[in-house]
Amino acid sequence: MEDGPVTQAPISLKGSTGIVKEFFAYAINNILFQRGVYPPTSFKPTKKYGLTMQMTDEAGLRLYMAKILKYVEHWVTNKDIQKLVLVIKSFETKEAVERWAFNVQVTGKKGNQDTDENMGENMTKNGKSEKEIRNDIRAIMVQITSCVSFLPLLEEECTFDILVYTNKETETPKLWEESDPQYVADAEHVRLRSFDTPHHKVDSIVAYKTFQD
Repeated sequence: MEDGPVTQAPISLKGSTGIVKEFFAYAINNILFQRGVYPPTSFKPTKKYGLTMQMTDEAGLRLYMAKILKYVEHWVTNKDIQKLVLVIKSFETKEAVERWAFNVQVTGKKGNQDTDENMGENMTKNGKSEKEIRNDIRAIMVQITSCVSFLPLLEEECTFDILVYTNKETETPKLWEESDPQYVADAEHVRLRSFDTPHHKVDSIVAYKTFQD
């Protein structure tokens, strides 16, 4: 007796939001580790996406990122987020030396309702399974790790900022401040791979400062 075709439920908006939020968490940690913003002893290895990833073990940093990602999760769910940017800058001069931008595009209908009709439309546009999406994310993580081969060595002490771009009408936390874009002056740019779900598409690009003698 032959087995019938294998079917899977479409990825819901909640599921898509979880994938995007999780990607941001691992991408930020990966970049901070690979670029030496924090010492290696501040991280611990964990398995994710079929890779050995590094996640911060510092309580203060974990709490800081958890708070940010909580709001990001809300904005991704409501499809109010446009972009998340990780800026690495000189601790002394505050000059941006690298800018990792993750553009978020809404591919499903705006709102937080998942109707059968909407999910059917989305699966037509993107029939990828969650495993295939995670394979796409894995490729991005490999690219981030390999970036150390061409990005300039950060010889001075650096710190970082996380910028979140939202729609104009989006309500933001009271303690959050508006910031300038913190662009990298005279930057070189490298576009990374992207991944998409039935509800969101995330494109990645890094801008970096070239240090000349």
